[in-house]
Amino acid sequence: MGDRITVVLNVGNIEKLRNIQAKMIRTSTKSISFSHVLNLVVSEGLKKFKV
Repeated sequence: MGDRITVVLNVGNIEKLRNIQAKMIRTSTKSISFSHVLNLVVSEGLKKFKV
């Protein structure tokens, strides 16, 4: 389990994340949390950056 933090998101980004979550819920038999979706999107985005 990860650390609990507070993040402030733009309303447009929240809507996009909720749409991704809705699509994942429709195609999955398991529950899909908003945090799970956010972590997936952030992980994919971070792959583009070389550290």
